[in-house]
Amino acid sequence: MAPMKSNLKTHLCGLYLDSPIVLLSGCVGFGEEYTRLKGFSNADAGAICLKGTTLEPRQGNQPHRITETANGMLNAIGLQNPGAEKVINQILPSLDRAETKFIINISGSSVEEYGEIAKRFDDTDIDAIEINISCPNVKEGGVAFGNDPDMSYRVVDICRKNTKKPLITKLSPNQTDIAYSAKRCIEAGSDGLAVINTIMGMAIDAETRRPIIGNNSGGLSGPAIKPIALLNVHQVHQESKKHNIPIIGQGGIATASDAIEFIIAGATAVGVGTALFYDPLVCKKINVGISKYLTETGMKSVESLVGTLELN
Repeated sequence: MAPMKSNLKTHLCGLYLDSPIVLLSGCVGFGEEYTRLKGFSNADAGAICLKGTTLEPRQGNQPHRITETANGMLNAIGLQNPGAEKVINQILPSLDRAETKFIINISGSSVEEYGEIAKRFDDTDIDAIEINISCPNVKEGGVAFGNDPDMSYRVVDICRKNTKKPLITKLSPNQTDIAYSAKRCIEAGSDGLAVINTIMGMAIDAETRRPIIGNNSGGLSGPAIKPIALLNVHQVHQESKKHNIPIIGQGGIATASDAIEFIIAGATAVGVGTALFYDPLVCKKINVGISKYLTETGMKSVESLVGTLELN
């Protein structure tokens, strides 16, 4: 395999990445799915975000869990995973660390559970922890942690107290003021922000007059949400740049041009997810396109392009 272009190297929360691409949680399992693909290498991505993990094993939602929509897809997997202990004892030791970084995605149903799972992973060699705050708070009415900035603060704060690992908070777009939420997460100790998580949506079968997704609603991802994600990255960047906090921009990235737009809007790294389902080797194309763009525009690095948006 040809060596990665030097102008693609970037820094994220103290981690040195060979590519600005991060494979998003839930799209590559625990990494093993992609190692089987001919032509794929972990080095195609600067980091791989592993499947969402909870303290105890979870079976997930009833089917159907995924359905295609116009320019995107809905999913409601329900955080199916084997639980933290199995991930720590069986899965993490099997990961090939030679070519990329690995980020664990954690979820909880209470503030205390988030703190406990962060503590468990603090004793591992995982490179960073991504906090999924889009989960419902079962102890306080079921409202998602990420839709309440003060609740988001509490989750990040307890994780920060329980780990020295870099913390990346995955922000929900299903809230009133995402920039304020970012501010609260930064104040609580988040080292980075992932912008954005999926947008809630529904698909209906007209023949049966029932929702297609077994959970009735799900998270919308793919090119359909790209304009929303771009705006959210720009809005969050206005706050995060004050504190030198990096952003992983994500939401509908399928081409090098998409990735470049997110970087211009303020993203230090770019997350690729839904596109992998129909073009598993898309990361190679995106890397080539970004490197070519940087060369043609006379820029020496991805970091020199971050946040260069000029408003009208």
